Amino acid sequence: MLLQGSEIVVRTLIEQGVEVVFGFPGATVIDIYDALLAHKEEIHHVLVAHEQGAAHAADGFARATGKPGVCLATSGPGSTNLVTGIAASFMDSTPLVIITGNVATTQIGTDSFQEIDITGVTLPITKHNYFVEDVAELADTMCEAFVLACSGRPGPVLVDIAKDVQQAVGEFEPRPAVVVEEPSLWDVSQLEAAAACINACHRPLVYFGGGIVAASAEDEVLELAERVDAPLACSLMGLSAVPTAHPRFLGMEGMHGRYAATMAMKNADCIIALGCRFNDRSTGDRERFGAAVHIVHVDIDGSEISKTTSDDFGLVGDVRLVLAALMPLLEQADHRGWRELVAKLRADEASQTDTRGGLTPRSALIAADATRPRGSVVVTDVGQHQMWAAQYLSFDRPRSFVTNGGLGAMGFGLPAAIGASLASGMRTLLVVGDGGFGMSLHEMATAVSVEAPITILLMNNGTLGMVRQWQTLFYEKRHAATTLTGYRRTNYVALARAFGADGMRVDTLEALQKALDAAAHVTGPYLIDCAIDADELVLPMMAPAGALDDIIVRAEDVR
Repeated sequence: MLLQGSEIVVRTLIEQGVEVVFGFPGATVIDIYDALLAHKEEIHHVLVAHEQGAAHAADGFARATGKPGVCLATSGPGSTNLVTGIAASFMDSTPLVIITGNVATTQIGTDSFQEIDITGVTLPITKHNYFVEDVAELADTMCEAFVLACSGRPGPVLVDIAKDVQQAVGEFEPRPAVVVEEPSLWDVSQLEAAAACINACHRPLVYFGGGIVAASAEDEVLELAERVDAPLACSLMGLSAVPTAHPRFLGMEGMHGRYAATMAMKNADCIIALGCRFNDRSTGDRERFGAAVHIVHVDIDGSEISKTTSDDFGLVGDVRLVLAALMPLLEQADHRGWRELVAKLRADEASQTDTRGGLTPRSALIAADATRPRGSVVVTDVGQHQMWAAQYLSFDRPRSFVTNGGLGAMGFGLPAAIGASLASGMRTLLVVGDGGFGMSLHEMATAVSVEAPITILLMNNGTLGMVRQWQTLFYEKRHAATTLTGYRRTNYVALARAFGADGMRVDTLEALQKALDAAAHVTGPYLIDCAIDADELVLPMMAPAGALDDIIVRAEDVR
């Protein structure tokens, strides 16, 4: 059948099962918006306040569902405003399909109004991108974008469509949703060698990242840990892949990870790394990491094998399929001595626990955790609160923790929470600092307009807490430009009410509990302005340029 290009775009989205599009209109996407209006019963469009919010919201939607998120923006400033959100999804391997409009093909290269080479701009931060200048290629390009976004290591794919292509008429043949099949890229000899290494070790550690969530390999990871008698630790992106309460799970490892998890990494003689990358936050000083340990690394992206560490065995492929092939080669192990050492590490960690009374970061998050619905999603922004959430919150199902790890983009939290809450349909807890909240507070208008069920726990310390922490510990308390003087007089509850939401200011644990109970009975967003001392620290902390054995567990450890 013959259809206008803009109609082809929307029909393709419907075929691929897209239910929600986050976007902001403009001149070069008017035709696509016209087609969306005609299909408003099939696709819900969420009008955001800023295009960066569209990308973050699509990202949050994708992380909560495992389906590709979709966002839409016009040319020029509209498309460039997406860049931070695209980079955030790229570094955390989130599947996104980004649709942008551009000026007509006859105007390309003339510096016409709002013309920008967005494919050139985003080349380093997308898996692939396209500029469509022929309507005959539009449907195939859209389908290919979904395949690329979801296959292999997931990530963002951008499709830039010239305005005259959207208006042109082309042939369209309906087709089914794309099905992604992952190839097996390892061989039997590699599996056998890796299995022999694991069978011969005495102190194995299963260390996993976001690739476990992407591959839905949670059951396989738990089976592996039982088979080789190993504790479990994860990266920030791996949180929620296995239940927090599982007896083998030690929590997040690394710079601000749990003490037992980080020390288990240090003491292991074999690290079975699954769907993760050994970045600097995980390893610290790489010259001192892994010198006496064997590393078996499984990842769907072959470029991650031995990229930052010297991996003894690299198995490239879908982690769930690799583990299914590896498991029959592994012997049932019993590492009693290792279990005893790990138990001691847990006891040491317990002795370091912050047990102060009153309203502290730990007590605030424990209270919020107890109040939120079982299985609901937690979203964080970036900073101290993010690490406290990773340390103190509990998760019992995959995809219930949404945070921005690799890029660390402040402002991610609120729009991502909008996307995640719409995806799950459950009340979502957003943990955010006052610095990050200030970067995207305009999206409160979006949250109110769509009645997004979000409890916003604003951990308000009046400062850029993580940077201030570094200044306190390593710069002799020279707190340069980290006090948020511009927000010192801001009444966040009044601000929430100005947008049409409600909230409460709290400075005691009892008041916080009252606010959490009130939020649970609200339809849309509810903001809790929670006072936190500016001198609170996130501990443990790996010292700058330090190694795993340089971990700081109390402020006085810093010399």
